[in-house]
Amino acid sequence: MMSENVAVIGVGHSKFGTRKDVNIAELCWESMKPAFESANLEPKDIEFFVVSNAGMWSSEAAVPALMAEYADLAPKGSMRVEAACASGSAAVRVGYTAVKSGMADIVLVLGVEKMQESPNPNVIELIGRFGSYFWEFENFGLTFPAYYALHGTAYMMKYGATEEDYAKVAVKNHYYGAKNPYAQFQREIDVETVMKSPYVAWPFKLFDCSPITDGSACIILASEEKVKELGIDEKIWILGQGVGTGTANLSRREEFSSLASATYAAEQAYKMAGIDIDDPTKYLDGANVHDCFTAPEIIAYEDLRFCKRGEGYKLIREEQTYIGGKIPVNVDGGLKAKGHPIGATGVSQAVEAYKQLLQKAEPGRQADINKGRWLAHNVGGTGHYSYVTIYGLEKR
Repeated sequence: MMSENVAVIGVGHSKFGTRKDVNIAELCWESMKPAFESANLEPKDIEFFVVSNAGMWSSEAAVPALMAEYADLAPKGSMRVEAACASGSAAVRVGYTAVKSGMADIVLVLGVEKMQESPNPNVIELIGRFGSYFWEFENFGLTFPAYYALHGTAYMMKYGATEEDYAKVAVKNHYYGAKNPYAQFQREIDVETVMKSPYVAWPFKLFDCSPITDGSACIILASEEKVKELGIDEKIWILGQGVGTGTANLSRREEFSSLASATYAAEQAYKMAGIDIDDPTKYLDGANVHDCFTAPEIIAYEDLRFCKRGEGYKLIREEQTYIGGKIPVNVDGGLKAKGHPIGATGVSQAVEAYKQLLQKAEPGRQADINKGRWLAHNVGGTGHYSYVTIYGLEKR
């Protein structure tokens, strides 16, 4: 039977960073164990599980089968999902769809990446495949920082943003990352530190870029009927999700100061969740956006309509995306400071929504929860895939 609504009833999160102390199965279990504990469930209760894993840089490819063995999930059904850096949200969508359709009542969604198994040059080359590889990477040598640098420079030229504005995004996200025990970088920085760091792809310097990360995150989804049956008190609901796709080749795009796929996904998500697209900040307590570099966070403010076009950099200048501002953004450190294990990122955003809405975030980074809704914006490639998900304390 189809489920009217789908809830997140358990979450878990590993420490992000360079995790050479564990193998990939142990890294997965680091987030799966607390997810089971918070949902008060055991592996035998899972009816279907989805694993988000790009996995090109790590030795293990059949991660669902590996975890079926390691976590005693066999012979339950599984699926591996890949959508570049948006893989985690794609996995959430698969899990949500399985529950919503009535195919399963309890679904586990796991995101994991062990990127440090490969040397940095290999990782950089492999990430370059998240686009039109033979045209852009082979012909022009575009690396992933360069892909987004095209957008960062376009935004600067069109609206007058500066490198210092981008630096302020890094400062904010490190400020909150320092308060997140699961973050890869747990130290604050200042604008001067960002500005003095070496260039990677102008206008991005080292501190404008998210790191190469190992990590896992896990959520457990349940149908509305199962929530009632289990008497689950602590849960959040998936209120809406939008998905957009961009062209592989950037030369086919008309606009570089925005991601059309993200704008499209946001419109879908807001409509599904019953949020006024003209002023969504009135409905949201906060957001996680895909800050693989600093400029994309500012662009996301506009694609998500947190402000008017061309005014995103003003939000960070005026500290309006800190707690206490117009809308807190990336108060877990974001990809920039928390880290960006490709397959785990979207699931990590779901974990953060759960923690924030249930007021379980660590001291100093807990947002004020008045409206009961949190947004997650997860982008694969350079807008090649975009997912926007709305989570809420109350069901639709």
